[in-house]
Amino acid sequence: MNQSYDLVVIGLSLSSSWGNGHATTFRALLRGLKAQGSRVLFLERDVPWYASNRDLPDPDFCELEYFTSLEDLAERFGPTLQAADAVMIGSYVPEGVATIDAVAALEPQVLCFYDIDTPVTLAKLERGDEEYLARRQIPIFDIYFSFSGGPVLDRLEQQYGARAALPLYCSVDAKRYQNTGELEHWDLGYLGTYSPDRQPVLERLLIEPARRLPQMRFVVAGPQYPAEIDWPENVERIEHLPPAEHASFYSRQRFTLNVTRADMIAAGWSPSVRLFEAAACRTPVISDHWDGLTDFFPEGEAITIAQSSDDVVAALCSTSKEKRAALAGAAYQRVMEGHTGTERARDLLLALDQHRQRLRTAV
Repeated sequence: MNQSYDLVVIGLSLSSSWGNGHATTFRALLRGLKAQGSRVLFLERDVPWYASNRDLPDPDFCELEYFTSLEDLAERFGPTLQAADAVMIGSYVPEGVATIDAVAALEPQVLCFYDIDTPVTLAKLERGDEEYLARRQIPIFDIYFSFSGGPVLDRLEQQYGARAALPLYCSVDAKRYQNTGELEHWDLGYLGTYSPDRQPVLERLLIEPARRLPQMRFVVAGPQYPAEIDWPENVERIEHLPPAEHASFYSRQRFTLNVTRADMIAAGWSPSVRLFEAAACRTPVISDHWDGLTDFFPEGEAITIAQSSDDVVAALCSTSKEKRAALAGAAYQRVMEGHTGTERARDLLLALDQHRQRLRTAV
């Protein structure tokens, strides 16, 4: 049985989902932690691009505070960081390296890192890019929680010196992601911020099928797509879709598309939150392939895997309504059993419990 914890999380953003996937990941996890009886203070760097796009400025599942600088962080929250049962710092925090050093100097009781970008992080470190995490800092964390599982965990421990690397996959808030019962409006949709390494796959798995199937309707939601992209007339564009509208968006699609960043394909075992969100809304998913995907969603049973435009066209034109319902139902069951925010919070608390037990045993 997990005991309740007082936790402090320093993350990229909780208040704004604009242009990042961190906010929805943190929201599901922190709601799950509240349901488990733990208390969370989330500290977010006050930056203008999120301040002007806040879709959750006052969460009801945790305390949210903003800080303006490292000096402000230490002055206002130093004692809280020292007193907390555990402190977790997320990836891509502004001035991340300096933030980690400043928090570590306070000697919190337990210091964790939550890498919501593990494959990207390791690729950056291999290039000598220490934008938000320095290689020398990995061994200082009591637990390195990773968005990715599989072999990357061994790599973190053996190559980078992590004391304990554990998977903490993203998750979905099952109460907020449900099928809305709306009529289907699009045949295939995609939700994701523009990424140069994902764009060729999006071209192959959505834009080209849209050109071949002018009688069908497609949609791409997400910011930062370059103006020069040649969208077919039957592809609707939505610049930004706040999380409150995600369930409706998924529920109105016959299929939704999952496209994975190149670094995450290379690492494997890195499920995007959109997989869990779509499944929770009982929308069947077409996805590109990466190692570990079928551990989460067996091919042909809970997901359709596509390598080419032909594969997508075939799925859209040949999959019966009954088969779509079976795919969606199997994926929904898997997510409800193992990938909700409540389940992920249990994973986190169990890891903290086990860390405490190791410390007691070592004394």
